[in-house]
Amino acid sequence: MFLGIDLGTSGVKAVIVDERGGVVAQATAALSVSRPRPLWSEQDPADWWSATEAAVLGLPEDSRAKVQGVGLAGQMHGATLLGADDKVLRPAILWNDGRSFAECAEIEAAEPRTRAITGNIAMPGFTAPKLAWVRKHEPETFAAVRTVLLPKDYLRLCMTGEKAGDMSDSAGTLWLDGAARDWSEAMLAVTGLTRDHMPRLMEGTEVSGTLRADVAARWGMAQVPVAAGAGDNAGGAAGVGVVRDGDALLSLGTSGVIFVATAEFRPNPASAVHAFCHCLPGLWHQMSVHLSAASCIDWAARLTGMDVPAFFAAAEAAGPCSGPELFLPYLSGERTPHNDPHLRGAFLGLDNESDPGRIAAAVLEGVAFAHADGLAVLREAGTQVDNLSVIGGGARSRYWGTILSASLGARLTYLDGGEVGPALGAAKLAQIAVTGASAEEVCTRPPVAHIIEPDPDLAERLAPKLAKFRAAYPAIASI
Repeated sequence: MFLGIDLGTSGVKAVIVDERGGVVAQATAALSVSRPRPLWSEQDPADWWSATEAAVLGLPEDSRAKVQGVGLAGQMHGATLLGADDKVLRPAILWNDGRSFAECAEIEAAEPRTRAITGNIAMPGFTAPKLAWVRKHEPETFAAVRTVLLPKDYLRLCMTGEKAGDMSDSAGTLWLDGAARDWSEAMLAVTGLTRDHMPRLMEGTEVSGTLRADVAARWGMAQVPVAAGAGDNAGGAAGVGVVRDGDALLSLGTSGVIFVATAEFRPNPASAVHAFCHCLPGLWHQMSVHLSAASCIDWAARLTGMDVPAFFAAAEAAGPCSGPELFLPYLSGERTPHNDPHLRGAFLGLDNESDPGRIAAAVLEGVAFAHADGLAVLREAGTQVDNLSVIGGGARSRYWGTILSASLGARLTYLDGGEVGPALGAAKLAQIAVTGASAEEVCTRPPVAHIIEPDPDLAERLAPKLAKFRAAYPAIASI
């Protein structure tokens, strides 16, 4: 059996799978996010480790004893700053933190080859601008930095004592030469860092170390190997078999992602498309990234006094296009295609008849429209997407799937166990690392639960609202 650990934003998920990829057991432990100032989003790495231990120990003891290897996946881009003694210097700055927008422009001005080297536009979510911000605003902390680790790689340090990172996660730092799959000394230099500050780079299927004796004893395991692992989206893709050129998925977690595997490095930074390495050797991927997806559902459910199942039920009862209400889901700014950390959400078209059901329907439609914007720029870049495997907590709602499919003009394939997400992929990477099996053997697609075909009549009904949605962005951005 193999253990996959996924360090998410809202919690840590631990999953044990068998040799056939079947989920044997899973457990989660919650995390919270600190927002001490506008645009800020932070977490204490000590909380990551506490939640990881709680999630792992929440798994059955007899299953833990049979684990042969561990894989890691996690939220990308977070800046975990360690001093000379490997102690954390400050709270980690997360992927959805927008404070470093000015530093993005400064990085691109200082190194005009930024987009050519990395394949990406500088965004506040990435790690390098965060370090530039710390260098400017917290110089004493910056001077003490000896190592920068991504969130899941901090867990690796706690588990194994090793400082290592995989290609897919490291590609989201803005320090990686994506085509060469290596750290760029030019990009590091822009932020006052060198290779000495970075963990060693590995492919996701390589063994990065073994569990420390004390950790293995607490977890009731042998000192098994730990695979390099993946960033969350690449891990989710590996879990559901999105490992061949042109394979694609839609992830509906806290954030939303459309992920397309590619056989070559295919950047399109002008439209804020992400071009990163995959977690498997010789593969890359493109992504459109939306900072708020299922998080909008959680927020709006609280706002209307409903739990999430009741919120989905209210939206379905109201029906699509049930009113003029339009929701712009930019609660934390937006990446693709706008790259605007200052952008914020809005309700438009409210009237005296607006009720919780129509509000709920508008929220589901607004998130779908944001994904339609993202898919449009992927298609403009020459990427053909007709079918998307669906993963993440948002995959539970079939009604939302009909709205998404019609808005995207793509078939949605829902998979058994797809809601498990990146932890499943992490476990499969561990299996490859330990057994030497091929990705083709291990990273297979789970059984199909159901398929939603795009409804042309629904797409026609949604089209006027989608047009208004696209017209609303420049209007609200200007204010």
